[in-house]
Amino acid sequence: MPGTETVRIAVAADHNGIALKARLVAWLRAHGHDTDDRGAHRHGEVVDYPPLCADACRRVVDGSADRAIVIGGSGHGEVIACNKIRGVRAGLCRDLWGAEISRGNNDSNVLVLGAKVVPPQLAEQILATWLATPFKGDVHQRRLDQIAALERGEDLARQPHPPLGSAGGSRAPGSGATSACERPAGEPQS
Repeated sequence: MPGTETVRIAVAADHNGIALKARLVAWLRAHGHDTDDRGAHRHGEVVDYPPLCADACRRVVDGSADRAIVIGGSGHGEVIACNKIRGVRAGLCRDLWGAEISRGNNDSNVLVLGAKVVPPQLAEQILATWLATPFKGDVHQRRLDQIAALERGEDLARQPHPPLGSAGGSRAPGSGATSACERPAGEPQS
């Protein structure tokens, strides 16, 4: 896909995600990406997802993969397990907007999908969006730094919060415009 460079991707799925994993691995290879299929591989065999999540995520953290994709039934357990690995920013995506925000705002390095929730064709579109979306930086980098501080056990409640409208805040400088989060309930977006 235009604008997307070749990426080294570790892919893992539990028994609920094997079929979708096979489809996405084929899609990734067809688009020139280097894929590392970490399992599960046997249909009908029930497997626990935490070890699969840890394996795929550790490949990202140790640099042997640029990103990872983890697939389960709903994806909820998988995203929890993935985010227990220091340095992983896993996002559970069910639509294109979520994939774009996951990468653009949160610089996610692991995509989590629910095979029982996301149809295969939409999963391919989510994956394409996730791969093509660059990280925006700016205020989002400050937030990622705060997440890293949480991983180190730091107490963010004791740190000052930048005021709205400051560099990287939610208002455009000098515009007086507010974000949707600041509007009173029921007030339409402009």
